[in-house]
Amino acid sequence: MAKAQVIIIGRPNVGKSTLFNRLVGKRLALVDDQPGVTRDRRFGEANLLGLEFTVVDTAGWEDEDPDSLPGRMRAQTEVSLQGADVALFVFDARAGLTPLDEEIARWLRQSTVPVVLVGNKAEGRAAEPGLLESYSLGFGEPIGLSAEHGEGMADLFQALLPHVEGKEAQEDYDEDEEAAAGPLKLAIVGRPNAGKSTLINAMLREDRLLTGPEAGITRDSIAVDWQWTDPKTGETRPVRLIDTAGMRKKARVVEKLERLAVADARHAVDFAEVVVLLLDATKGLEHQDLKIASLVLEEGRALIIAINKWDVAEDASGLFNGIRNALDEGLAQVKGLPLLAVSARTGKGLDDLIAAAFEIREAWSKRVPTALLNRWFDDALEKNPPPAPGGKRIKLRYITQAKTRPPGFVLFGTRLDELPMSYQRYLVNGIRRDLGFDSVPVRLTLRSPKNPFAKN
Repeated sequence: MAKAQVIIIGRPNVGKSTLFNRLVGKRLALVDDQPGVTRDRRFGEANLLGLEFTVVDTAGWEDEDPDSLPGRMRAQTEVSLQGADVALFVFDARAGLTPLDEEIARWLRQSTVPVVLVGNKAEGRAAEPGLLESYSLGFGEPIGLSAEHGEGMADLFQALLPHVEGKEAQEDYDEDEEAAAGPLKLAIVGRPNAGKSTLINAMLREDRLLTGPEAGITRDSIAVDWQWTDPKTGETRPVRLIDTAGMRKKARVVEKLERLAVADARHAVDFAEVVVLLLDATKGLEHQDLKIASLVLEEGRALIIAINKWDVAEDASGLFNGIRNALDEGLAQVKGLPLLAVSARTGKGLDDLIAAAFEIREAWSKRVPTALLNRWFDDALEKNPPPAPGGKRIKLRYITQAKTRPPGFVLFGTRLDELPMSYQRYLVNGIRRDLGFDSVPVRLTLRSPKNPFAKN
């Protein structure tokens, strides 16, 4: 996936190369007090508080004849802007604006590339007049920072986030849309003799898979392509059904062939988007079922629980409620997993099961808009501020969705190694409850800013 490209533009000697080095975490660009040290464009892979992008250092913009060396250097900068997703327009906050800064601003305003105004060398009060003066350039609020000392990088992160993340989100969105339009990859797992093959045969309405009263007939994971017609809308949608071998307790798996079959079933879980854990209504929920469910969730797959043989269940209401309570207690990491009653023999609930699988895949593939996520995050912190171990409060700065399928979020802040698991669960539960991820696994990664020049 192509990364967003951030170009650094400004007149000579405002600290562009110092900022470039700060962003890439290495001293790749030469830095000196004399102007014009950088002549060619330089590309680097930047990581700003976990935000990854390609950064481009450019020669200082000079008002010279196009045929002269400075003029040709300026032409290189003009060309580089054409491929950029966002431009960092850097000026010297201590020196204030110059006529050359104003000329660069006029040129940038003619472009469609978004501009982030950066006042470098902004440490101390001497930079305040220059920062106030820069509002006249028409690029909004300037980001005051010190590239040399690393000050203001969190503000730069916030300014770049919508531009860099927006490019990633669009490409991820395109990939997710393509995947969501493809066949639903649906694996059926469970203990031996729960009726997995019989269930698939009932969906296909043909004896496609070998079945019988003996446990362990299925050894290989079998994939069957199928077209499901939604009885409510009449829409036909592609499904790839994956039958798997029964998973017994590890201690009971002694034959080599069964070990291979169980390993194949685990591989099928990795391949699937949605996994149906099939229970036997005559046996209820056992510890092995919870172990299988935990495995599916650890692999980041969307999970549905289906109780098969419902037509012969005794005390159906009590059985359903008992399983519901046991799931909520035994799988506390994901509350409210979809629980359905089905019968492979009579066909009860099969359409509801497939419809639920498509619905949960949609949630599993969902991406939350950055603005909505930030509003939720601010509300969550206001309702329940992070703790203050040792009397010093943990600072949580930003949150962003880094991936989908399964949804993964990255939380930025300081002293995150002291953030209790209870507070992390509070955030994850809020994401799941408020942002439409009710019953899918959600990943939360903590990331604190590090000094890229610090020696290990």
